[in-house]
Order: sequence, then C-alpha cells, then structure tokens
Amino acid sequence: MSRRSLAGLLLLILGVARAALAGLPETVARVKPAIVAVGTYQRTRAPSAVFRGTGFVVGDGLHVLTNAHVLPERLNREQGEILAVFYKAQGKDRLRRAKVAAVDKGHDIALLQLGGRPLPTIPLGRSERVREGELYAFTGYPIGMVLGLYPVTHRGIVSSITPIAIPVPRAAQLDPKLMGRLQRPYRVFQLDATAYPGNSGSPLYDPETGEVVGIVNKVFVKESKEKLLSEPSGISYAVPIEHARALLRRYRGR
Repeated sequence: MSRRSLAGLLLLILGVARAALAGLPETVARVKPAIVAVGTYQRTRAPSAVFRGTGFVVGDGLHVLTNAHVLPERLNREQGEILAVFYKAQGKDRLRRAKVAAVDKGHDIALLQLGGRPLPTIPLGRSERVREGELYAFTGYPIGMVLGLYPVTHRGIVSSITPIAIPVPRAAQLDPKLMGRLQRPYRVFQLDATAYPGNSGSPLYDPETGEVVGIVNKVFVKESKEKLLSEPSGISYAVPIEHARALLRRYRGR
C-alpha cells in the first residue's frame, strides 16, 4: 500500500471514529437516567448504603439488569438490611427497594424487580451484530461509593470477541468454575477501555443509538481469562446482551 493510500485509510478511520462520537453527548444524556447503583441499605449501619455495582433499567421501567456477582450472598434481615438500587432524580439521591426476579449464574446475569413508579429505561440491542473494531461506550459507577451517585462514561473499541475460558496447560490449574466454563463455552467482548470494580453491571451501548449490546463484567470473566496471571491486567470484558435477552424471555414465560 502506498503512503498516499495509507494516509487516506487513516483519515477514513478517524472520520468514522469522529462520526461515531458526534452523537455521544446526547446519547449519554439519554442513558444516564436509566443507570442505577446496586447495593444494600441498612438504616442502623454506618454507612447505611453500600454500593456493590451498577445496573440499568429495562423493559417496563421496573426491572434492572446487573451482574449476578454484584448481589450479596445473604442479607442481614434481622437488622433490617435490604437489597436496593440507588439513583438521582430531580437532583436528589433516591433509594428503591429491589428483589431478585431471576438469575443466570452461567452468564453471571441477574434481573431485579422494583416497586413504585417506573424509572427511565435503556433499549436492548443485538449483540450478534457487534464486530471487532467497533466503538462502544459504557456508563456506571466506577469505584462505587467513592465518587457518589454520579454516573461516569467510558468509551473504547471491541478489541476482540473471545471465548469465556481457554484451556490451561496443567490439570492442576483447573477448578470447578473453570471446568464448567470450558464445558459450556460462549464468547465475550474484550474492550480496550478501562472498567473498574464498581462498573460491574454497566451497560455497554452504541454511542449513537444507546442500544445495549453487553454487560460489563469485572469479576466473572477475569476468573477464567486471567486465572494464570499473578497480577490482573487492565483489560475489561462484557457479556453479550443476547444472554440477558434469553433470561428475560424465560422470566416472562413463567
């Protein structure tokens, strides 16, 4: 390829990137009202609210998708601890009691149900249409309570569509979780954007349409993909939204 052709190709790529980002501010403004923090609340505890991850409101405005690992293993019901989502409305911090409606542990997805009036929602897209090199954004609560109820947006490309787990060189490195994922493999999106622990459950969405194509996962995938590393990398992953769609279909079909 000549220098002139290469320069033209680079300009074309930059033009596509700029076009994809042109509508991102408007999309972020639409998406943010549907983003919630997921955690627990106990009035007698200090702090009373504990954030565990991010979620996003879908469907009828009374259901939230998040990662299953974000949920607490148990609640201290004797002391009044409840599962809750937290969000801002009209400039004030709000709390809404939640209950677990459905869980897909195999894909680390949970569906929560809320009471009260419907909240703003975010539409679901088609993850099977995602291609490597495409630009996407995700919005959530990195580092949890440290930054407060102010959703933060990151963006980057899908750098690879890769298996959830890869075989290990020695049988001694296998554990039940990894064996299960090797027996029931599926693909995940590897991102070149940095996500943080509180970002688990954040929606990965199209910067123009706001349609969700994946759910950012900071724990589940690293247990498989980075099991052999002595120190975790800065690579982030997202589980394709098709698995959340399947969970929603099963839930609605009950």
